[in-house]
Amino acid sequence: MTGSLRSSPPRYRKEHHRMTSIGILGAGRVGTNLAGKLSAAGHHVTLGGRSPEDTAARTAGLAPRIAFADQRTTARTADIVINATPGDSSLDRVTDLRTELSGKILIDVSNATRDDGDGLPGALCYPGSSLAEKLQAALPDTHVVKTLNTMLFMVMTAPETLATPPTAYLSGDDEHAKKTVTGLLGDLGWQPERIEDLGDITTARATEAMILIVPHILRRHGFKPFAVSLAR
Repeated sequence: MTGSLRSSPPRYRKEHHRMTSIGILGAGRVGTNLAGKLSAAGHHVTLGGRSPEDTAARTAGLAPRIAFADQRTTARTADIVINATPGDSSLDRVTDLRTELSGKILIDVSNATRDDGDGLPGALCYPGSSLAEKLQAALPDTHVVKTLNTMLFMVMTAPETLATPPTAYLSGDDEHAKKTVTGLLGDLGWQPERIEDLGDITTARATEAMILIVPHILRRHGFKPFAVSLAR
């Protein structure tokens, strides 16, 4: 009896931290940042760019365990897929992968805004709606979860570096998918009390609208880490 009790915690930890195959669409700062942290947490990560050779060349020095592939292969071979492509073109890019994403969780971390010409976010591409809603409507067989789009990319994987604890918001129609994403957020360093489940996918229009404050902050304070968070 005693020996059995002592052996239970290690088995639980192993199951709780089981490795997952994660594909990341987009090999820019957001995608590579997430890839490094998720790989370090023990997940099998594939980083998908326009071509595997181009992606590997632009991400030299990244964790050696990370694989590189084109985006279609990345979506097809992963259990969970993260959309880190530019938000203004995400809808066309990601919906082109409808077959590969069928039955899977798609974590959308992008913001769809127009280019004002200064490199900073402009007006929303989908006012009155959201990129996440558009993706869910176009991908009915995929579970879309919106999160991590209310902060600069470096905070996504290091929330503890901010003086004020930041908030990670969740939006999605499928409760199991949101629980799975909550577990991955934990691997990125997010404490459960700092994760706010807003409800179904329509709530993503609220968090996506938060991007409208970002260019004003960046113009005044420069490219310093911050998040748009809930204070209690």
